[in-house]
Amino acid sequence: MPLTDKLNQRQLLQHTVPLARDFFDRPADQLAPALLGCVLLHGKTAGMIVEAEAYLGLTDVAAHASRGLTERTRIMFGPPGYAYVYLIYGMHQCLNVVAAKEGIPHCVLIRAIEPLTGLAIMAERRRYSSGLLPGLANGPGKLTQALAIERKHYGADLTKGTLRIRQWHDHPNFDIEITPRIGIKDNIDWPMRFIWARHPCVSRR
Repeated sequence: MPLTDKLNQRQLLQHTVPLARDFFDRPADQLAPALLGCVLLHGKTAGMIVEAEAYLGLTDVAAHASRGLTERTRIMFGPPGYAYVYLIYGMHQCLNVVAAKEGIPHCVLIRAIEPLTGLAIMAERRRYSSGLLPGLANGPGKLTQALAIERKHYGADLTKGTLRIRQWHDHPNFDIEITPRIGIKDNIDWPMRFIWARHPCVSRR
């Protein structure tokens, strides 16, 4: 059975508003839970953020920015609200949201979304045929593939343009669960993974 959109793009835009720059101007461990329930859009596809992971810059050895300012990390040292996209394992793109004030290289990894709009497009991009919604974008590499987010989106302004984040007029109510980060070697016990509690679309360990 094909996956069915929950909202078309017009409805989605009617019920959401763009995030302003100052929304992102907070430490990553504060921005990550604030992003839960917001909508990530790219072109004709969109999904609601249900899992996000905070990285705390220079003091966090698990963060790329802990190595200092490089060509790769330069976007994180700039203003908040921009996209930091990188490749892992030579095959998966990861989308991060730059947080905190300029010069403080915090970021938030978007780990999972609940697909809302353009589900057939997402499934085709992922060659996904199970028909089960939770598995379509429940991981950082899965969601970027589903939304066609690539390294060319490094530095994209997430407050406007084709790749952006919006907020509902009526923000959904849900509990937030905090766990250690997953899939890393350093600071693995830091409680920096924020999830929409009991949501079926969060990633699996």
